Amino acid sequence: MEESSNSVGFLGRHFEEVKEHWRKNFAFLDYYKKTLVWEKPLPKWIDADVDEFIASDPVYGTQLKAVRESRKYAATGALLGAVHLGGISFKYSKSPHAAAAGVILAAGFGAVCGGVFGAEVAEHVKQLYKLDKQAANLRFLYWWEEKTKGETLFHLSPQRLFFFP
Repeated sequence: MEESSNSVGFLGRHFEEVKEHWRKNFAFLDYYKKTLVWEKPLPKWIDADVDEFIASDPVYGTQLKAVRESRKYAATGALLGAVHLGGISFKYSKSPHAAAAGVILAAGFGAVCGGVFGAEVAEHVKQLYKLDKQAANLRFLYWWEEKTKGETLFHLSPQRLFFFP
């Protein structure tokens, strides 16, 4: 009888070790848990709230401002790519009944490619590669959570400010 209890103990320990191993391997998913799984959903914010955060936080505020300004590059690139490839598809389409589908598909593909290219241009023009964009966004979410609860930022624990191991 003792042999079966030892084997169950061994299997139980082995299972816990394997579970801990995979928990460490997928630790990067904790970021998504912290931002997507709230006890109570956060209320929506407006641009004035983001501007208030930018003015109040000298480090992450400037980073968040640069990240928000970089969206214009991606949107412009998506628009230019959609118009360009959609126009080329329309110009060279031979069949009138297939022109609409071809233009829509080409414009969609152009928008995706242009958006990615615009985001890459923004990375270099705004020098976003030097910033921790994820930390700036997370810091804003924590700031917004504390503001909507009516608490001050000084009640944040160090684990919430620096969640990376």
